[in-house]
Amino acid sequence: MMDKRAGNGDARTQRPASGPSATPWLAILTRCLVVSGGAVVIMAVIAAIFVGLPGAGSVVFGSVVVIAFFALSLLVGHIYGKRNPSGALGVFVVTYLVKVVGFAVILFSLGVPSWLHGQWFAFAAVVVVVLWQATEVVTFSRQRLQLYNDPGPGSGTESDNGG
Repeated sequence: MMDKRAGNGDARTQRPASGPSATPWLAILTRCLVVSGGAVVIMAVIAAIFVGLPGAGSVVFGSVVVIAFFALSLLVGHIYGKRNPSGALGVFVVTYLVKVVGFAVILFSLGVPSWLHGQWFAFAAVVVVVLWQATEVVTFSRQRLQLYNDPGPGSGTESDNGG
């Protein structure tokens, strides 16, 4: 009997090795939006039941602020990471600084709307931050990232020639 683990199986049962993910940021963004969006819907319904429309609106507003804050970084990482993957970290830092200042200016200039329910706004923001970060970490940990530029088969290296 042939041992398929050793690579002696027939070609129909063998699977090719998967390569690295092209750019992880869009996959992470998509997953985070799905998880956060589901949580927003659930929280908005619960807030509407207990407090009414101002509670649901507060949940949506708090969640949108957090989602926009985090999504901008992943979107910039996706766009810039395609062109210059090694420079993506620097772009993340600059984007973070711009976001902190920009969101602070926007939120302070808007003030607190009269309809805003503070507890639901804060609750939704905290829940979305925790869910977003957890989803980012889990999704990123499942990405296949190539760390070294290993030569492929047939490149003429010693390991390909058996010695």
